Amino acid sequence: KMAGSSTPWIGSAYLFLQSTSKTVVLPALYESSQKKPSVFRALKLALADSTGSMNGVDMLKVHCSHQQLIIQLKFCRQENCRRFLRSYREGVLQKSLQNHLQLSLATTTVPLETELKAGSEHLDNMLKDEDHCLECIYREKPDRLRDEEITELEECLKSLTVHQSINNNVAVKDCATLKSPALPYSSQGSSFPPQGTFIFQGQQFDNRTITLDDHQKFAKLVSKKWKQVGRSLQKSCRALRDPVIDNLALEYDREGLYEQAYQMLLRFIQSEGKKATIARLIAALEENGLISLAEELLGLHSNEDCS
Repeated sequence: KMAGSSTPWIGSAYLFLQSTSKTVVLPALYESSQKKPSVFRALKLALADSTGSMNGVDMLKVHCSHQQLIIQLKFCRQENCRRFLRSYREGVLQKSLQNHLQLSLATTTVPLETELKAGSEHLDNMLKDEDHCLECIYREKPDRLRDEEITELEECLKSLTVHQSINNNVAVKDCATLKSPALPYSSQGSSFPPQGTFIFQGQQFDNRTITLDDHQKFAKLVSKKWKQVGRSLQKSCRALRDPVIDNLALEYDREGLYEQAYQMLLRFIQSEGKKATIARLIAALEENGLISLAEELLGLHSNEDCS
């Protein structure tokens, strides 16, 4: 029987990914020092999409076989694991992985085959029995701590996004060992949407797509005004039209303001793709008097703390 509320719920599973395109070999891309950050970023974002939280599932290690990437996953809450299983069963995770890999690798399409295992159990054969899948994952405790390489990639991702929000062409010493030629959050390297720059407080900024760092800072700092920002974005984003924002507030009420704000912006990013630009978010923040948060996202504050 699975653990009660007093005991932390921890389980483990392996996600197998293989591209059916002859031109996209995922293990080779992941083993490339230039492409590794981009592939890792796509995996990270897709897994966050599947659980609705950047911390919903932890990657412990990425193994490379001949044709497959094998990702060892750790779940720390049953509800996160349940969301992941539903996302996997409904094909949402697969589609999200394809989209994020396509954007990160700047390629036309990345067709994927997926497989999910917990120990010797092939979960794909029992996905309709969600509780049994949860039991199988709960029985499999993680046999390792997070791999050092994963920790390095996480730090690199944070470092790159912070630098990117200040200067899109800056060299990042911390990630020199990864030799990434382009910042991983730019879907086309040096290519930007048609409106390449925008003006804020008399300064010119690159109109890049919203980064993971932007997303987390927004959710952390916007507080109760996330609904107002959502309604500003709603004017040009169908995915946020009524009653979506109120539904998000109800659905994530127990998780609190951070999760509500995170989910709202996630809807915007997922629906708008490359058009989910920082300029649109900054405009929505300005419209609602959130100038300090706008400055924070554009790297105009001397330190990272924003009251």
